[in-house]
Amino acid sequence: MQNEKLVDLHVHTRFSDGTFTPKEVVDYALGIGLSAIAITDHDTIGGIAPALKAANGRDIQIIPGIEFTTEFEDQEVHMLGFFIDYLDSNFIKQLKALLVLREKRMFKMLERLVKKGVNLNIDDVRVVAGEGSVGRLHLAKALFQKGFVASVQQAFNVYIGAGKPCYVKGDRISPIDAINMINKSGGVAVLAHPNTMGDDGFISKFVKAGLKGIEVYHPDHNLAAVNHYKNIAQEYGLIPTGGSDCHGYGKGKILMGTVTMPYEILEKLKNAR
Repeated sequence: MQNEKLVDLHVHTRFSDGTFTPKEVVDYALGIGLSAIAITDHDTIGGIAPALKAANGRDIQIIPGIEFTTEFEDQEVHMLGFFIDYLDSNFIKQLKALLVLREKRMFKMLERLVKKGVNLNIDDVRVVAGEGSVGRLHLAKALFQKGFVASVQQAFNVYIGAGKPCYVKGDRISPIDAINMINKSGGVAVLAHPNTMGDDGFISKFVKAGLKGIEVYHPDHNLAAVNHYKNIAQEYGLIPTGGSDCHGYGKGKILMGTVTMPYEILEKLKNAR
């Protein structure tokens, strides 16, 4: 339908590893006719308030969200939270503790880089990260900007990708801890891009912990994966969600709006709180 209201429930800003400011995210979303977007930065809520400010008085809804990077039985698991109370003091306190862990990891990777003759410091990475929390993508961009690698991808391939000499495994919370944090903040927990997780056997455990939805539609999900996770959503009574996982130009092109959901899914998430 031409006038159908569409939403993108997975969008990142410069406050984590996206390249767009919150205002640029809102402007772009309006430009392509979206009715709502969820701001889901990694382990931070910093982009929510600026996005809400940029959307004020304009024809778009901003969903306060987050994407936790967690670990379960040696597998990386990403957990989305929608409609979180991003002003909740306990939630903010727990997030600050996670950001400290991210900084400690960054210092360890920088130490390994120095031993390899790559003299980069934390301020170089913070310049790239701007107001956001520092992550590997920011480190890769700093390496590229300082001329240590020929491309951002080469930084991962040579130095900081998993298994490479300067990679440091992060200290992460469990997905069940993330679900509890999201639920206690009044939000709705949704398993992100499960096809990248490696083990669907985890899902039943997450459901018992309070998982309410699963990201069925995602750029990394082919048709077989979509159908598979639609069936899993039905089996466990989970809300099937979807989003572009847009990082601005962080993935080579702007993905916002390439994966959208009807507005009714947003209503279901709101009612699941």
